Amino acid sequence: MSLQELDRSIIHEGGSVSAKADEYLRRSGAAAGSWLSRYGLLIAFLALWQAASTAGWINPAVFPSVGAILSALWTGISGGALLDDIAISLQRSGTAFVGAVVLAIPLGLLMGQVRAIENALDPVLQLFRQTSALALYPVFILLLGLGEASKVFVIFWATLFPLLLSTISGVKEVDSKLIEMARVYGASRLTVFRRVVLPGAVPSIFVGLRLSATTALLLLIASEMIGANKGIGFQVMNAQYNFQIPLMFAAIFILAGLGLVSNYALVFAQRRLCRWSDASN
Repeated sequence: MSLQELDRSIIHEGGSVSAKADEYLRRSGAAAGSWLSRYGLLIAFLALWQAASTAGWINPAVFPSVGAILSALWTGISGGALLDDIAISLQRSGTAFVGAVVLAIPLGLLMGQVRAIENALDPVLQLFRQTSALALYPVFILLLGLGEASKVFVIFWATLFPLLLSTISGVKEVDSKLIEMARVYGASRLTVFRRVVLPGAVPSIFVGLRLSATTALLLLIASEMIGANKGIGFQVMNAQYNFQIPLMFAAIFILAGLGLVSNYALVFAQRRLCRWSDASN
């Protein structure tokens, strides 16, 4: 290779490396900008909270600094106390949520398909749907006692209806032209259900799952504040009674984190199963 060809090769390679570096920096900048646009306000809020509590702009006894809350969170998790509470809370809410899924989805698919069943069950459904689960909690305690059964059942009751109604709505929103087309091509009733109705209803079912998962965590807090001696909801109340405010906020942060994790897990599952649907909605 001549000296001129070597120079041209070095210049070409240098230009290629420079172009790749510029492209990498451009993509990194775009990713950082997107991340900041999504989480920048939250970071600013936490930073302001930390500064306000440290400087005494707000009462640190009522609103401890973010650092103090994270320290209490780490102490509780590393010591194992909060881990036990998390496990118990997840067991309660998970049992109720699974029970709601097992009942609500098949019943919703059936009610959405068979008009006679919907007409028979809809008045009862509307009556119980309008009754707050917290208002019925004393009734559940009278029937089931203060043990685990009443706590699980009140969460199950509250999570049942959002999922059931979303499933019914999803079945009814399936395009009737697709169903007619499948029948014209000779598809059986079962095939139409498996290939048209069920896939079409899945996005609405996932919306119901996300609503029910959020409701399960909300009712979990309320149920654990009455007659419980373990769980994240109990830990919130117990820390407040003993004026362990950083620990109280740490338990609240754990509940928020559990809600975010469950929501993102369901969004991920929806995106994998419903590639034609926008799971972010």
